[in-house]
Amino acid sequence: MSLATKILIALVLGLASGIAYSLSETSFLHFLPTLIEPIGTLWVNAIRMTVIPLLMALLLTAIADQNASNWVAKLGAKSIGLFIVMTLGSALLALVAAPPLLALLEIDSTVSRELLESTSRDFGSEVILPPFRDWIVTLIPVNPFSAAVDGSILQLLVFTGLFAIALLRIEDKKRETVVHFFTGIKEAMFVLIGWIMAVAPIGIFALVFSLSATLGVSTITLLGSFISIVCSLIGLLILLLYPLAFFGAGVPLGKFARALAPAQAIGFSTRSSLATLPATYAAAEELGISDKLAGVVLPIAVALFKFASPLARTTGTYFIAGLYGIDLSFIELSTIALAIGLLSFYSPGIPSGGLLIMAPIYTSLGLPVEGIGILIAVDLIVDMFITTANVTANVTSAALLSKFHRTNHQQSL
Repeated sequence: MSLATKILIALVLGLASGIAYSLSETSFLHFLPTLIEPIGTLWVNAIRMTVIPLLMALLLTAIADQNASNWVAKLGAKSIGLFIVMTLGSALLALVAAPPLLALLEIDSTVSRELLESTSRDFGSEVILPPFRDWIVTLIPVNPFSAAVDGSILQLLVFTGLFAIALLRIEDKKRETVVHFFTGIKEAMFVLIGWIMAVAPIGIFALVFSLSATLGVSTITLLGSFISIVCSLIGLLILLLYPLAFFGAGVPLGKFARALAPAQAIGFSTRSSLATLPATYAAAEELGISDKLAGVVLPIAVALFKFASPLARTTGTYFIAGLYGIDLSFIELSTIALAIGLLSFYSPGIPSGGLLIMAPIYTSLGLPVEGIGILIAVDLIVDMFITTANVTANVTSAALLSKFHRTNHQQSL
Protein backbone atom coordinates (compact mmCIF):
# COMPACT_ATOMS: atom_id res chain seq x y z
CA MET A 1 0.00 0.00 0.00
CA SER A 2 1.41 3.41 -1.00
CA LEU A 3 2.02 6.19 1.49
CA ALA A 4 -0.62 8.35 -0.20
CA THR A 5 -3.24 5.64 0.32
CA LYS A 6 -2.23 5.20 3.96
CA ILE A 7 -2.49 8.94 4.56
CA LEU A 8 -5.94 9.19 2.99
CA ILE A 9 -7.16 6.19 5.01
CA ALA A 10 -5.82 7.80 8.19
CA LEU A 11 -7.60 11.05 7.29
CA VAL A 12 -10.95 9.33 6.78
CA LEU A 13 -10.57 7.18 9.90
CA GLY A 14 -9.64 10.22 11.96
CA LEU A 15 -12.71 12.13 10.80
CA ALA A 16 -15.06 9.18 11.25
CA SER A 17 -13.79 8.14 14.67
CA GLY A 18 -13.68 11.73 15.91
CA ILE A 19 -17.27 12.35 14.87
CA ALA A 20 -18.34 9.03 16.38
CA TYR A 21 -16.66 10.00 19.65
CA SER A 22 -18.37 13.41 19.71
CA LEU A 23 -21.79 11.78 19.17
CA SER A 24 -21.27 9.11 21.81
CA GLU A 25 -22.41 9.66 25.36
CA THR A 26 -19.64 7.56 26.87
CA SER A 27 -18.05 9.47 29.73
CA PHE A 28 -15.20 7.15 30.64
CA LEU A 29 -13.36 7.99 27.38
CA HIS A 30 -13.46 11.74 27.92
CA PHE A 31 -9.65 11.79 28.16
CA LEU A 32 -9.16 10.38 24.64
CA PRO A 33 -8.82 13.67 22.66
CA THR A 34 -6.43 15.03 25.28
CA LEU A 35 -4.35 11.88 25.02
CA ILE A 36 -4.23 11.77 21.21
CA GLU A 37 -3.86 15.48 20.43
CA PRO A 38 -0.18 15.79 21.52
CA ILE A 39 0.77 13.07 19.02
CA GLY A 40 -0.51 15.21 16.15
CA THR A 41 1.19 18.29 17.55
CA LEU A 42 4.53 16.46 17.81
CA TRP A 43 4.25 15.35 14.20
CA VAL A 44 3.47 18.87 12.95
CA ASN A 45 6.37 20.27 14.99
CA ALA A 46 8.64 17.68 13.39
CA ILE A 47 7.61 18.91 9.94
CA ARG A 48 7.97 22.56 10.88
CA MET A 49 11.52 22.09 12.16
CA THR A 50 12.63 21.09 8.64
CA VAL A 51 10.93 23.93 6.78
CA ILE A 52 13.30 26.86 7.40
CA PRO A 53 16.58 25.04 6.55
CA LEU A 54 14.91 23.28 3.61
CA LEU A 55 13.45 26.49 2.23
CA MET A 56 16.77 28.33 2.43
CA ALA A 57 18.68 25.40 0.92
CA LEU A 58 16.21 25.03 -1.97
CA LEU A 59 16.25 28.69 -2.90
CA LEU A 60 20.00 29.21 -2.46
CA THR A 61 21.08 26.14 -4.45
CA ALA A 62 18.64 27.09 -7.21
CA ILE A 63 19.91 30.67 -7.52
CA ALA A 64 23.64 30.39 -6.70
CA ASP A 65 24.62 29.05 -10.07
CA GLN A 66 26.99 31.13 -12.18
CA ASN A 67 24.60 30.96 -15.13
CA ALA A 68 21.39 31.17 -13.15
CA SER A 69 20.88 34.88 -12.44
CA ASN A 70 19.02 35.67 -15.67
CA TRP A 71 16.53 32.82 -15.62
CA VAL A 72 15.90 33.20 -11.87
CA ALA A 73 14.85 36.82 -12.35
CA LYS A 74 12.63 35.88 -15.28
CA LEU A 75 11.19 32.89 -13.44
CA GLY A 76 10.40 35.00 -10.37
CA ALA A 77 8.59 37.58 -12.49
CA LYS A 78 6.64 34.93 -14.39
CA SER A 79 5.73 33.19 -11.12
CA ILE A 80 4.30 36.37 -9.61
CA GLY A 81 2.46 37.14 -12.85
CA LEU A 82 0.91 33.67 -12.87
CA PHE A 83 -0.02 34.00 -9.19
CA ILE A 84 -1.83 37.28 -9.90
CA VAL A 85 -3.79 35.78 -12.81
CA MET A 86 -4.83 32.70 -10.81
CA THR A 87 -5.73 34.83 -7.78
CA LEU A 88 -7.97 37.05 -9.91
CA GLY A 89 -9.58 33.89 -11.28
CA SER A 90 -10.39 32.84 -7.73
CA ALA A 91 -11.93 36.26 -7.03
CA LEU A 92 -13.91 36.09 -10.28
CA LEU A 93 -15.42 32.73 -9.30
CA ALA A 94 -16.58 34.31 -6.04
CA LEU A 95 -18.15 37.23 -7.92
CA VAL A 96 -20.03 34.93 -10.30
CA ALA A 97 -21.03 32.02 -8.07
CA ALA A 98 -21.31 33.31 -4.50
CA PRO A 99 -24.17 35.85 -4.77
CA PRO A 100 -26.72 33.45 -6.33
CA LEU A 101 -25.81 30.67 -3.89
CA LEU A 102 -26.03 32.95 -0.86
CA ALA A 103 -29.36 34.26 -2.14
CA LEU A 104 -30.76 30.77 -1.54
CA LEU A 105 -30.24 31.22 2.21
CA GLU A 106 -33.26 32.33 4.18
CA ILE A 107 -31.81 34.77 6.70
CA ASP A 108 -34.21 35.18 9.60
CA SER A 109 -33.79 38.56 11.26
CA THR A 110 -33.91 37.09 14.77
CA VAL A 111 -31.27 34.44 14.03
CA SER A 112 -29.15 37.06 12.27
CA ARG A 113 -29.31 39.43 15.23
CA GLU A 114 -28.40 36.72 17.74
CA LEU A 115 -25.50 35.56 15.57
CA LEU A 116 -24.14 39.06 15.19
CA GLU A 117 -24.41 39.81 18.90
CA SER A 118 -22.73 36.55 19.89
CA THR A 119 -19.65 37.10 17.74
CA SER A 120 -19.17 40.85 17.40
CA ARG A 121 -17.98 41.25 20.96
CA ASP A 122 -15.20 38.73 20.27
CA PHE A 123 -13.76 40.86 17.48
CA GLY A 124 -12.09 43.67 19.35
CA SER A 125 -10.74 46.90 18.00
CA GLU A 126 -7.26 45.86 19.07
CA VAL A 127 -6.98 43.54 16.05
CA ILE A 128 -5.57 45.90 13.42
CA LEU A 129 -4.03 45.14 10.06
CA PRO A 130 -0.47 46.50 9.92
CA PRO A 131 -0.13 49.56 7.63
CA PHE A 132 1.05 48.81 4.11
CA ARG A 133 4.08 51.05 4.68
CA ASP A 134 5.18 48.87 7.60
CA TRP A 135 4.75 45.74 5.50
CA ILE A 136 7.00 47.16 2.79
CA VAL A 137 9.65 48.34 5.26
CA THR A 138 9.87 44.96 7.02
CA LEU A 139 10.50 43.10 3.76
CA ILE A 140 14.20 43.73 4.39
CA PRO A 141 14.93 41.94 7.67
CA VAL A 142 17.11 43.80 10.15
CA ASN A 143 18.24 40.44 11.52
CA PRO A 144 17.84 37.44 9.18
CA PHE A 145 18.41 35.03 12.05
CA SER A 146 15.54 36.64 13.94
CA ALA A 147 13.38 36.33 10.83
CA ALA A 148 14.18 32.62 10.72
CA VAL A 149 13.35 32.19 14.41
CA ASP A 150 10.07 34.11 14.04
CA GLY A 151 9.09 32.20 10.92
CA SER A 152 8.93 35.40 8.83
CA ILE A 153 9.09 33.52 5.54
CA LEU A 154 8.86 36.43 3.11
CA GLN A 155 11.63 38.37 4.85
CA LEU A 156 13.76 35.23 4.98
CA LEU A 157 13.23 34.66 1.25
CA VAL A 158 14.35 38.20 0.49
CA PHE A 159 17.56 37.72 2.49
CA THR A 160 18.25 34.27 1.03
CA GLY A 161 17.67 35.52 -2.51
CA LEU A 162 19.99 38.50 -2.05
CA PHE A 163 22.62 36.32 -0.37
CA ALA A 164 22.48 33.81 -3.23
CA ILE A 165 22.86 36.58 -5.82
CA ALA A 166 25.81 37.97 -3.87
CA LEU A 167 27.46 34.54 -4.06
CA LEU A 168 27.47 34.90 -7.84
CA ARG A 169 29.86 37.83 -7.46
CA ILE A 170 32.59 36.03 -5.50
CA GLU A 171 35.25 33.54 -6.56
CA ASP A 172 33.90 30.29 -7.99
CA LYS A 173 35.75 28.13 -5.49
CA LYS A 174 34.36 30.00 -2.49
CA ARG A 175 30.86 30.10 -3.99
CA GLU A 176 30.93 26.36 -4.66
CA THR A 177 31.93 25.71 -1.05
CA VAL A 178 28.81 27.52 0.20
CA VAL A 179 26.58 25.84 -2.41
CA HIS A 180 27.93 22.39 -1.50
CA PHE A 181 27.24 23.14 2.16
CA PHE A 182 23.60 24.02 1.47
CA THR A 183 23.28 21.10 -0.93
CA GLY A 184 24.27 18.83 1.95
CA ILE A 185 21.69 20.51 4.16
CA LYS A 186 19.03 19.99 1.50
CA GLU A 187 19.82 16.30 1.09
CA ALA A 188 19.93 15.75 4.86
CA MET A 189 16.55 17.48 5.22
CA PHE A 190 15.05 15.14 2.63
CA VAL A 191 16.30 12.14 4.62
CA LEU A 192 14.78 13.59 7.78
CA ILE A 193 11.55 14.38 5.99
CA GLY A 194 11.41 10.79 4.75
CA TRP A 195 11.49 9.58 8.35
CA ILE A 196 8.77 12.05 9.34
CA MET A 197 6.56 11.12 6.38
CA ALA A 198 6.86 7.45 7.26
CA VAL A 199 4.73 8.14 10.36
CA ALA A 200 2.45 10.64 8.59
CA PRO A 201 -0.66 8.40 8.83
CA ILE A 202 -0.33 8.35 12.63
CA GLY A 203 0.18 12.11 12.84
CA ILE A 204 -2.72 12.93 10.52
CA PHE A 205 -5.07 10.54 12.34
CA ALA A 206 -4.21 12.22 15.65
CA LEU A 207 -4.73 15.72 14.25
CA VAL A 208 -8.03 15.02 12.53
CA PHE A 209 -9.44 12.91 15.37
CA SER A 210 -8.78 15.65 17.93
CA LEU A 211 -10.36 18.27 15.69
CA SER A 212 -13.49 16.32 14.75
CA ALA A 213 -13.97 15.02 18.30
CA THR A 214 -14.06 18.62 19.51
CA LEU A 215 -16.26 20.05 16.76
CA GLY A 216 -18.59 17.14 16.15
CA VAL A 217 -21.20 17.36 13.40
CA SER A 218 -22.37 20.88 12.60
CA THR A 219 -26.09 21.36 12.95
CA ILE A 220 -28.09 22.50 9.94
CA THR A 221 -28.14 26.19 10.76
CA LEU A 222 -27.59 29.41 8.90
CA LEU A 223 -23.91 29.30 9.76
CA GLY A 224 -23.64 25.65 8.76
CA SER A 225 -25.23 26.45 5.41
CA PHE A 226 -22.72 29.23 4.83
CA ILE A 227 -19.84 26.89 5.63
CA SER A 228 -21.24 24.35 3.16
CA ILE A 229 -21.45 26.96 0.40
CA VAL A 230 -17.91 28.25 0.95
CA CYS A 231 -16.34 24.80 1.19
CA SER A 232 -18.25 23.63 -1.90
CA LEU A 233 -16.95 26.60 -3.91
CA ILE A 234 -13.40 25.93 -2.74
CA GLY A 235 -13.87 22.27 -3.70
CA LEU A 236 -14.92 23.40 -7.18
CA LEU A 237 -11.85 25.64 -7.34
CA ILE A 238 -9.64 22.65 -6.51
CA LEU A 239 -11.29 20.52 -9.19
CA LEU A 240 -10.65 23.23 -11.81
CA LEU A 241 -6.92 22.91 -11.19
CA TYR A 242 -6.85 19.31 -12.43
CA PRO A 243 -7.82 20.08 -16.06
CA LEU A 244 -5.56 23.13 -15.88
CA ALA A 245 -2.62 20.88 -15.01
CA PHE A 246 -3.65 18.40 -17.71
CA PHE A 247 -4.24 20.81 -20.60
CA GLY A 248 -1.83 23.55 -19.51
CA ALA A 249 1.09 21.47 -18.27
CA GLY A 250 0.47 18.11 -19.91
CA VAL A 251 0.36 16.24 -16.59
CA PRO A 252 -1.83 13.07 -16.67
CA LEU A 253 -4.77 13.44 -14.31
CA GLY A 254 -4.10 10.17 -12.47
CA LYS A 255 -0.45 11.00 -11.92
CA PHE A 256 -1.33 14.51 -10.77
CA ALA A 257 -3.92 13.22 -8.27
CA ARG A 258 -1.60 10.54 -6.86
CA ALA A 259 1.34 12.92 -6.47
CA LEU A 260 -0.73 15.58 -4.72
CA ALA A 261 -2.78 13.38 -2.38
CA PRO A 262 -0.25 13.29 0.52
CA ALA A 263 0.37 17.05 0.38
CA GLN A 264 -3.37 17.75 0.23
CA ALA A 265 -4.05 15.50 3.22
CA ILE A 266 -1.30 17.18 5.24
CA GLY A 267 -2.54 20.63 4.26
CA PHE A 268 -6.11 19.72 5.19
CA SER A 269 -5.11 18.44 8.63
CA THR A 270 -2.47 21.06 9.54
CA ARG A 271 -4.09 24.09 7.84
CA SER A 272 -0.59 25.36 7.04
CA SER A 273 0.91 25.71 3.57
CA LEU A 274 4.30 26.23 5.21
CA ALA A 275 4.13 22.93 7.10
CA THR A 276 3.11 21.26 3.84
CA LEU A 277 6.14 22.58 1.92
CA PRO A 278 8.22 19.36 2.18
CA ALA A 279 5.32 17.24 0.88
CA THR A 280 4.60 19.84 -1.80
CA TYR A 281 8.20 19.69 -2.98
CA ALA A 282 8.01 15.88 -3.03
CA ALA A 283 4.86 16.09 -5.18
CA ALA A 284 6.61 18.42 -7.64
CA GLU A 285 9.57 16.04 -7.82
CA GLU A 286 7.22 13.11 -8.51
CA LEU A 287 5.67 15.08 -11.38
CA GLY A 288 9.08 15.56 -12.97
CA ILE A 289 9.45 19.25 -12.11
CA SER A 290 13.14 20.13 -11.83
CA ASP A 291 14.71 20.81 -8.45
CA LYS A 292 15.90 24.26 -9.45
CA LEU A 293 12.53 25.42 -10.73
CA ALA A 294 10.66 24.01 -7.74
CA GLY A 295 13.30 25.50 -5.43
CA VAL A 296 12.41 28.98 -6.70
CA VAL A 297 8.67 28.75 -7.40
CA LEU A 298 7.44 26.86 -4.34
CA PRO A 299 9.06 29.07 -1.66
CA ILE A 300 7.69 32.18 -3.39
CA ALA A 301 4.27 30.52 -3.63
CA VAL A 302 4.22 29.63 0.06
CA ALA A 303 5.13 33.20 1.01
CA LEU A 304 2.85 35.12 -1.39
CA PHE A 305 0.33 32.94 -3.21
CA LYS A 306 -2.98 32.42 -1.38
CA PHE A 307 -5.05 31.03 -4.21
CA ALA A 308 -8.33 30.17 -2.45
CA SER A 309 -8.35 33.05 0.02
CA PRO A 310 -10.05 35.57 -2.33
CA LEU A 311 -12.87 33.11 -3.05
CA ALA A 312 -13.47 32.29 0.62
CA ARG A 313 -13.07 35.82 1.96
CA THR A 314 -15.13 37.45 -0.78
CA THR A 315 -17.95 34.96 -0.23
CA GLY A 316 -17.73 35.66 3.49
CA THR A 317 -18.02 39.40 2.90
CA TYR A 318 -21.13 38.91 0.77
CA PHE A 319 -22.59 36.76 3.55
CA ILE A 320 -21.92 39.42 6.20
CA ALA A 321 -23.61 42.04 4.02
CA GLY A 322 -26.67 39.78 3.80
CA LEU A 323 -26.73 39.29 7.58
CA TYR A 324 -26.81 43.05 8.10
CA GLY A 325 -29.42 43.50 5.38
CA ILE A 326 -27.08 45.49 3.14
CA ASP A 327 -27.76 45.26 -0.60
CA LEU A 328 -24.59 45.47 -2.65
CA SER A 329 -24.60 46.72 -6.23
CA PHE A 330 -22.69 44.89 -8.95
CA ILE A 331 -20.00 47.57 -8.80
CA GLU A 332 -19.64 47.05 -5.05
CA LEU A 333 -19.58 43.27 -5.45
CA SER A 334 -16.87 43.60 -8.09
CA THR A 335 -14.86 46.05 -6.00
CA ILE A 336 -14.91 43.68 -3.01
CA ALA A 337 -13.77 40.71 -5.12
CA LEU A 338 -10.95 42.66 -6.80
CA ALA A 339 -9.72 44.31 -3.61
CA ILE A 340 -9.65 41.11 -1.58
CA GLY A 341 -7.94 39.28 -4.45
CA LEU A 342 -5.12 41.81 -4.73
CA LEU A 343 -4.78 42.31 -0.97
CA SER A 344 -4.41 38.57 -0.42
CA PHE A 345 -0.70 38.99 -1.25
CA TYR A 346 -0.51 41.33 1.75
CA SER A 347 -2.04 38.92 4.27
CA PRO A 348 -0.06 38.83 7.53
CA GLY A 349 1.26 35.46 8.61
CA ILE A 350 -0.92 35.15 11.70
CA PRO A 351 -4.07 33.12 12.48
CA SER A 352 -7.01 34.45 10.43
CA GLY A 353 -4.61 36.89 8.78
CA GLY A 354 -6.49 36.50 5.50
CA LEU A 355 -9.60 37.80 7.27
CA LEU A 356 -7.88 40.88 8.69
CA ILE A 357 -7.13 42.25 5.21
CA MET A 358 -10.87 42.79 4.84
CA ALA A 359 -11.07 45.38 7.65
CA PRO A 360 -10.14 48.39 5.46
CA ILE A 361 -12.44 47.13 2.70
CA TYR A 362 -15.34 46.91 5.14
CA THR A 363 -14.64 50.43 6.39
CA SER A 364 -14.45 51.94 2.90
CA LEU A 365 -17.74 50.32 1.81
CA GLY A 366 -19.62 51.00 5.03
CA LEU A 367 -19.81 47.35 6.10
CA PRO A 368 -19.63 46.69 9.86
CA VAL A 369 -16.13 45.49 10.75
CA GLU A 370 -17.61 43.53 13.67
CA GLY A 371 -19.01 41.08 11.15
CA ILE A 372 -15.50 39.73 10.59
CA GLY A 373 -15.86 38.11 14.02
CA ILE A 374 -18.43 35.72 12.54
CA LEU A 375 -16.02 34.65 9.82
CA ILE A 376 -13.27 34.13 12.39
CA ALA A 377 -15.63 31.88 14.36
CA VAL A 378 -15.99 29.48 11.41
CA ASP A 379 -12.51 29.95 9.95
CA LEU A 380 -11.17 26.74 11.46
CA ILE A 381 -13.27 24.62 9.10
CA VAL A 382 -13.01 26.88 6.07
CA ASP A 383 -9.23 27.20 6.43
CA MET A 384 -8.82 23.42 6.07
CA PHE A 385 -10.26 23.67 2.56
CA ILE A 386 -8.39 26.90 1.77
CA THR A 387 -5.03 25.31 2.61
CA THR A 388 -5.82 22.22 0.53
CA ALA A 389 -6.63 24.45 -2.45
CA ASN A 390 -3.50 26.56 -1.91
CA VAL A 391 -1.26 23.50 -1.82
CA THR A 392 -2.84 22.19 -5.03
CA ALA A 393 -2.41 25.57 -6.72
CA ASN A 394 1.25 25.80 -5.69
CA VAL A 395 2.10 22.52 -7.44
CA THR A 396 -0.10 23.39 -10.42
CA SER A 397 1.68 26.71 -10.91
CA ALA A 398 5.08 24.99 -10.72
CA ALA A 399 3.94 22.47 -13.35
CA LEU A 400 2.68 25.24 -15.65
CA LEU A 401 5.93 27.19 -15.36
CA SER A 402 7.96 24.03 -15.93
CA LYS A 403 5.99 23.31 -19.11
CA PHE A 404 6.45 26.89 -20.28
CA HIS A 405 10.21 26.68 -19.89
CA ARG A 406 10.40 23.35 -21.72
CA THR A 407 8.30 24.47 -24.67
CA ASN A 408 10.40 27.60 -25.09
CA HIS A 409 13.65 25.58 -25.13
CA GLN A 410 15.16 27.64 -22.35
CA GLN A 411 18.10 26.52 -20.30
CA SER A 412 17.50 23.21 -18.50
CA LEU A 413 16.54 23.78 -14.89
